[in-house]
Amino acid sequence: MTRRQKWAGIALAVLAVATVVPGAHAEPEPPPGVAAVPVIEPVVLGEMPHDPMAFTEGFEIDGGVLYEGTGEVGTSQLRELDPDTGAVRKAVDMPGRYFGEGVTVVGDRIWQLTYTDGVAVEWDRATLTPIREVPLRPQGWGLCRDGDRLIRSDGTARLRFQSPDDLTETGGVDVTKDGRPVTGLNELECVGDRVWANVWPTDQIVRIDPATGAVDLVVDASGLRARGIPPTAQVLNGIAHVAGDEFLLTGKYWPTTFRVRLG
Repeated sequence: MTRRQKWAGIALAVLAVATVVPGAHAEPEPPPGVAAVPVIEPVVLGEMPHDPMAFTEGFEIDGGVLYEGTGEVGTSQLRELDPDTGAVRKAVDMPGRYFGEGVTVVGDRIWQLTYTDGVAVEWDRATLTPIREVPLRPQGWGLCRDGDRLIRSDGTARLRFQSPDDLTETGGVDVTKDGRPVTGLNELECVGDRVWANVWPTDQIVRIDPATGAVDLVVDASGLRARGIPPTAQVLNGIAHVAGDEFLLTGKYWPTTFRVRLG
């Protein structure tokens, strides 16, 4: 059992309690003199099927294709999905027994992180065949493209800036909300001048200004579980920008992907 799997069980228990304990999703009060970050809920516009066996780690739409990276040792994949129906068009296994993590498209290539394997895999986008592997430390969780750089999470409160050519680290920023660090940053989506991040082990998403690290919006997506998500499903993890304020959201072992409006 990996550390992520062990803690996933704890997260399930926490989430189960949160569904029945009043105020379980209440935000802590900000420090004196700090304005509270607004909290919203997603507006559901539609639903489509999602593979309930997919341990979703990366989610991104580019060129009319929904790319999904899945995790777990020995079953991790890179997938092409139809963004309108959720149908899997193509799926390929990661090299070896890598635990796959976040993905992002860079031109004719795709980068896919690994959890604790110490490498990232570069894929040919057209054929979904591996091109090379590059070193990656300390861990890989989420990844997105922000203009001429990539932004990576590693489960801490830090976002790392990296070169899209070889993942060389070029800088970073520590993320805070109401003046406090936000740890557990997971799957990422870069949209405009903001980064949206799943916060593990919760069903929350935060919107981050990568220039300062400040969270300026929180999305409480826990209500999506009432729409047919079984108790055995794990946390929300998967943010794909559609257009404007519309996104696709899903989770680990979730049978549904939700088209939502955020904002």
